Amino acid sequence: MEAKNVTTTVTEFVLLGLTQSHKLQYCLYVIFFVIYALTWLLNFTIMATVAVDHQLHTPMYFLLANLAFLDVSDSSVNTPKLLSGLLSQHKVISFNQCFLQMFFHFIAGALAFLLLVMMVDRYVAICEPLRYRAIMSWRTCTGLVAAAWLGGFLHSLTQTGLLLQLPFCGPNVLDNFYCDIPQVIKLACTDTRMAKLQMVFNSGVILISLFVILILSYIVILLKIRTCITEGKRKALSTCGTQITAVSLIFIPCILTYAQPSKKSPGDKVASVVFTVVTPMLSPMIYTLRNTEMKKAIRRTLRKIFLMVTTALLNHSILH
Repeated sequence: MEAKNVTTTVTEFVLLGLTQSHKLQYCLYVIFFVIYALTWLLNFTIMATVAVDHQLHTPMYFLLANLAFLDVSDSSVNTPKLLSGLLSQHKVISFNQCFLQMFFHFIAGALAFLLLVMMVDRYVAICEPLRYRAIMSWRTCTGLVAAAWLGGFLHSLTQTGLLLQLPFCGPNVLDNFYCDIPQVIKLACTDTRMAKLQMVFNSGVILISLFVILILSYIVILLKIRTCITEGKRKALSTCGTQITAVSLIFIPCILTYAQPSKKSPGDKVASVVFTVVTPMLSPMIYTLRNTEMKKAIRRTLRKIFLMVTTALLNHSILH
């Protein structure tokens, strides 16, 4: 950090993207556009269903709707830039936009903390069923969701603040499709060992700790289900199974990226694509495909929408 007084001269960063092959770029554009459209469709369907269907006005589905909102928001931080880059030969992002993009990764942090909240909800529901409504009240749920957002915001604010202290005066090429903290740190015109250690602690250690806590907690829940619970065992196992799958899909690629910033491997871009583009689409599919109550609620909501549209069209035709 001895070069702190060097003035930042970099005004933009060049993004190399995923590939330099034009044919592959067009193919990837179609694939990722479909994934992004499905991400919006599936997550918006969950949010709308939870909002409309009164039978889903419970803590678990309230948290699921928040997860859907975070998935859409997180996907929208990087995917539009990825799609525009696949159609452009000159892939650049301004210095301010790059740091703003990195700051908005607080959404991913909030998502990670929300998964912890969802685990707490399942633990209380399975291990303390008689006290569930008293413990997981609406005030508690709202407070926990707010705490998840605050945790992600403070984490991102710390990371971005530390990064802004570094001078950028020369190289400006990022071998990725978006601004990612590990690669931006490497471009700083100073000794970045301390910055890398701070990033590993702020991101890598936190991610690993959350992942271990979540997995161990779900193991405890599964053991509780196996030994004590008879009614609703299959449903509880299914719910825990889906959440473990979602947790693994989100945390493992992130840990591979942020826990070892000095190592660069061909799989880094794949990991980035998985947790920034693909997982936000898979998460609602994981939760809805194995959730009978949610699938029934979606069908009820679609029927309501169909009836409303049909009635409106009939009324319009009668008036005219």
